[in-house]
Amino acid sequence: MSLGGPAFAGGDAEAGAQVFRKCGACHTASEPVNRVGPSLIGVVGRPVATFPGYSYSSAMKAFGADGKVWDEAQLAEYLLSPKATVTGTKMSFPGLKKPQDIENVIAYLKTTATK
Repeated sequence: MSLGGPAFAGGDAEAGAQVFRKCGACHTASEPVNRVGPSLIGVVGRPVATFPGYSYSSAMKAFGADGKVWDEAQLAEYLLSPKATVTGTKMSFPGLKKPQDIENVIAYLKTTATK
């Protein structure tokens, strides 16, 4: 399921930082440190399964093998349903169900590129 192009026109980074708390047990977006999941600092625009020092699942590596990049559309699809997007992913998070939450988290993640 895709949220479509125009949905990415905005997003509230501050609200996204609040929603990101759901992700914070396994990921950080404020420092280049891997936890249970890889650091998401600068993830928007980064090729899939490429953060240094993280041991990605074979499913995630295969998903990114054709050169996929975590752009807004790809992130939106993944954040909605990680297991449906990447069959066999290690990520146990069920996804964000509200389109506005997804849009806001992406807006927040876009701010982490320069940290």
